Amino acid sequence: MNEQSETDPARDERAEASGPVGNLNAILGIPVEVQVVLGTTTMPVAALMKLARNAVITLDQRVGEPVTVVVNGKVIARGEMVVVDDDNSKFGVALTEIVTGAGG
Repeated sequence: MNEQSETDPARDERAEASGPVGNLNAILGIPVEVQVVLGTTTMPVAALMKLARNAVITLDQRVGEPVTVVVNGKVIARGEMVVVDDDNSKFGVALTEIVTGAGG
């Protein structure tokens, strides 16, 4: 047999693993940091240093307004806070808008 007619299944698997699908699978496993921003505020360092237990920080967002979902520093979505456990011990975000473009 000549080399052109022979096939090497191991070589074919390696080619597939390093091809577009293999690259995509490698990327899909990369962890990213996801943050849900309830709101923001600005305060002087002196006020920050005075914060103690039970202190309340007023945010710029009103109750019922969408929260912002940020992945690795970029806004990707907005949504509403929801309870995900029957015992009300965990919260989640129901996405209401996916941000397209520059993300901001």
